[in-house]
Amino acid sequence: MPATPRVRRIPLRKSRRPPDGVQRLGRPDMLDRRQLLGTTAAITGAALLGSTGPARAAASPRAGTRPLLLTHATLIDGHRTLPDRAILIRGDRVVAVDRTAQIAIPPRATVVDLRGKYVIPGLVESHAHTSGPKEVAAPVFPLAGVTAVREMWGQPVHHDWRREVAAGKLLGPRWVIASQILDGPPTLFTNDTGSEVIEVRDEAQARRAVRRVRQEGADFVKVYSRLSPPAYRAIVHEARRLGIRVAGHCPDAVTIAECAAAGQQTIEHLHALLLATATPAAEREIRRRLAEVRLDPREPSSLKRYNTWFRQVHAIEHEAVRHYDPERTRALFDRLAAHGTRVVPTLSVHHSLECPDELPTHQEESKYVPPWMVAEWPATWETLTGNRTPREAAMIRRIYVHRLRLVAELHRSGVELLAGTDTGTGYLVPGFSLHGELALLAEAGLPAHRVLASATTAPARMLRLPEQRADFVVLDADPLADIRHTRRIAGVVAAGRYLDRGERERALAELARAAAASEPPAPAATAAAARPSRCC
Repeated sequence: MPATPRVRRIPLRKSRRPPDGVQRLGRPDMLDRRQLLGTTAAITGAALLGSTGPARAAASPRAGTRPLLLTHATLIDGHRTLPDRAILIRGDRVVAVDRTAQIAIPPRATVVDLRGKYVIPGLVESHAHTSGPKEVAAPVFPLAGVTAVREMWGQPVHHDWRREVAAGKLLGPRWVIASQILDGPPTLFTNDTGSEVIEVRDEAQARRAVRRVRQEGADFVKVYSRLSPPAYRAIVHEARRLGIRVAGHCPDAVTIAECAAAGQQTIEHLHALLLATATPAAEREIRRRLAEVRLDPREPSSLKRYNTWFRQVHAIEHEAVRHYDPERTRALFDRLAAHGTRVVPTLSVHHSLECPDELPTHQEESKYVPPWMVAEWPATWETLTGNRTPREAAMIRRIYVHRLRLVAELHRSGVELLAGTDTGTGYLVPGFSLHGELALLAEAGLPAHRVLASATTAPARMLRLPEQRADFVVLDADPLADIRHTRRIAGVVAAGRYLDRGERERALAELARAAAASEPPAPAATAAAARPSRCC
């Protein structure tokens, strides 16, 4: 936990009467002093998220026309609760945090009384594939309490949306955007996704691809499963030379230990991690079998290619489960922690794909997704998971249970875990699915404060988001008592704009109407609106 920064004291205001122009929301309160913080790490361990500008609906006033003062809140500070705190916000930045009685009311401030409420930083979705019409795809995140998104398959439209959010034309999250996927041939994806995959066959192509995506404005390079070791190493080397980070899958032909030593920022999903935890003799056989995994380059369907890959890799993963070596696992995970390698387990998509009999087929939040997108989910899942024998289904469920064990082991070894869902894949509603991911991390054995950190302080630190970003979620109940309480949202502060319960509910109702009215894109459409389902 970072130390509390020194503060500059402001003279006490003697009068208890609020200054002219103050607007109060909630019960009266008494405020008489202000502290100006250099950072706001004192309340959330550096969890306040950065912003490139105010996020708002097009017809709404910009954040910052009046100071915003949240009072009498219980702040969540790591594993502690801090009662009766106040947060002073100007524009999209936090300028003071202290006990309520210690912060003076600025002139013309809007004061919000949050007695009985709990305040956490805005949540961060660390693995998303956002698609659909922007009027739905962007606002759903902050309305679900998710104020920053790490986009894992960057497209030009995501950069367009980010600019609109920054300009105050669109309510949405802060986006950190990956490059297009860099993969080896034959890639797991064909051209049926509407999104480009850059296939690299050798070191020269790999280096050119890194230079290209950096010039196009990617925040980091996304590496994928079918890269050859020489191409992977060339990507990492060129990215380091250019000062851009690398994240994504651990390629099938590269070891987890090598990814960590190379400085890969995150490892997405748990396939490669599981395969690296067997006994030495079993791992040699596993590596041999991985080298024999084949995809048909003539197959035009990305989903069918993925089904082929899953079937081969699941059989190999089961061997790793059978020959699990706890001591080797701890040694490997200790190395990940020492290198600072983060892991994004994406338990949500693992659960959906590996326990398809438990799919949330009637979740209420689906109304915030266009019906034409929801209608494609069953067929997508049939292609990805269909034709499993009962024996295969039981085997894959055992693999999923073992993944939960690995998540607990990662936590015990001090590997930083980030909450990401792979939303954009079927049955995962953007924004809302992150709350389900937090519940799955708790089910794996993480204590509530660590689960909360995986969606707040940990990704904020990794993404280098400014600490003074005014992004918060106001909750009706304590998430440290039950992580499922993150769903009980009473209000959201997005880049300094406060949406109370009523305004949020009205915005959600409008979002549902916009989703219902959405029409599927024309057949020639491309980019994020073209295809609703992107796996991994």
